[in-house]
Amino acid sequence: MFLSLCWKSLYSRKGSVLLTVLALTVSIIVLLGVEHIRQQSKESFRQTVSGVDLIVGARTSSTNLLLYSVFRMGNATNNIGWSTYQKITELPDIAWTIPISLGDSHKGYRVMGTTTDYFTHFRYGQQQSLSFSAGDGFSDLFDVVLGADVARKLNYQLGDSLILSHGLVSTQFSSHDDKPFTVVGILAPTGTPVDQALHVSLAGIEAIHINWQQGVKLPVTASPAPLIDPNQLLPQSITAMMVGLNSKISTFRVQRAINQYRGEALTAILPGVALSELWQMMAVMENTLRLISVLILVASLLGLSAMMLASIRERQREIQVMRLIGASPWFLFRLIQVEALIIVLLSMALAGGVLSASLLVLNGYLSTEYGLHISANFISQSSLSMMAAVIAATVLVSTIPAVSAYHRGIKSAGQ
Repeated sequence: MFLSLCWKSLYSRKGSVLLTVLALTVSIIVLLGVEHIRQQSKESFRQTVSGVDLIVGARTSSTNLLLYSVFRMGNATNNIGWSTYQKITELPDIAWTIPISLGDSHKGYRVMGTTTDYFTHFRYGQQQSLSFSAGDGFSDLFDVVLGADVARKLNYQLGDSLILSHGLVSTQFSSHDDKPFTVVGILAPTGTPVDQALHVSLAGIEAIHINWQQGVKLPVTASPAPLIDPNQLLPQSITAMMVGLNSKISTFRVQRAINQYRGEALTAILPGVALSELWQMMAVMENTLRLISVLILVASLLGLSAMMLASIRERQREIQVMRLIGASPWFLFRLIQVEALIIVLLSMALAGGVLSASLLVLNGYLSTEYGLHISANFISQSSLSMMAAVIAATVLVSTIPAVSAYHRGIKSAGQ
C-alpha cells in the first residue's frame, strides 16, 4: 500500500522524474564504468607477463627495465654482453632464458630479436603460452613472426616480404632494404605488447647490421643475403633477458648474484614487484578519474534533492488531503525518502543494464584496438560498495525535501 502510493505519486510527475532518472543513470554509469575499467585494466596490466621469475638488463631502474623489455617502451641505457648472457645461463638455478634484442622497427612497430625459446617459455595471463593463428616460428635467417595487431593493421599474410628499419624512425637512410624478411608466422591475439611486435632471430638481427657501423650504413657493397652463414652470426650483445628458475625459493639468491655480478653492471628485477611499482605511479590518474566520477554523481544527487524539494511546494494540496485522512508528518517524511530511493534504484538498474550491454558490444573493439579485455560483468565487491554508498547518499540528500514535507504537514494540520 505504502509503496503503491509512492509509485503513483512519482508517476503523476513522470516528466521531471524521468529526466532525474536519466541524469542519475548517466552518473552511475560513469561511476561504475570508471571503477570497472580501472580494475580490468589493472588486471590486464598484471597479466602482461607471467611465469618469468626475473628480468635482467643493464644497470638501470626497475621501471625503465620493465618498460623497454616487456612493454617495448623507451630504450635501454646499455646492453648486456653476449658472454655475460652465456655465463648467466650456466648458473645452476637457471631453467631457461629468453634473450631480447631491440633497436629496429617496421612502420612504427618494434622488432624483437630472440630465439625460439621465446615461443616455448613466454607466458602471459593465467600462464597462457603463445600460439600461432597462422604459420609457425622462424627457422631461417630472414624469417619473421608477426604479432596479431601488426598482421591485422598492416594486412600482412604468410609469405609476404617486408623491410626492417634501423632505429624507431623509418627513413630512406635507415632502411635494411638489402635484406628483406619473409612472414612465416602470425601469433594469435594476446592483448599484450606481444601483439604489436615483430619477432626475428638474433642471427637475423646480426645479418641486417653487416656493413653498418654506429647506426650508419657503410658505403660498401653489402653481402648478398643468400651468402650469409647463420652459424657465423653470433651476437655481440643483447638488450635484456627473461629468466625462468628451477625453484622459486632460489629467486632472491639468483637476483642477488646477478646484481652483484662483477663482470658487468646488471640489474635483475622481479616482474610482479616492478609491475606494482609502475602501477603505483599511475595512482594520481586513477584518483583523478574517481574524483571526477564522484563529483558527477554528487551533482546528480543534489539535482534529485532540488527536484523533490520543488515538488513539495507543488504538492501542498496533496499534503493537506493526506493529513485530513490521518497521515502523520513522519508518514510524509518517509514518503519523500522512499520516493527518492525508488528513483535511485531505477537509475541503478538502468545503469547496470546499459553498462553491461555496452561492454558486451565494445569488448571486441577494445580488445583489438587497445588490447583491453574488459568483462561485461561489472559486479564486484567495490562496485557493490559504491552502490551501497550511493543509496546512503540518497537517504542523506533526500532528508532536505523530507524535512520540508514534515514541516508542511505540521503547518497544514493547524490550518
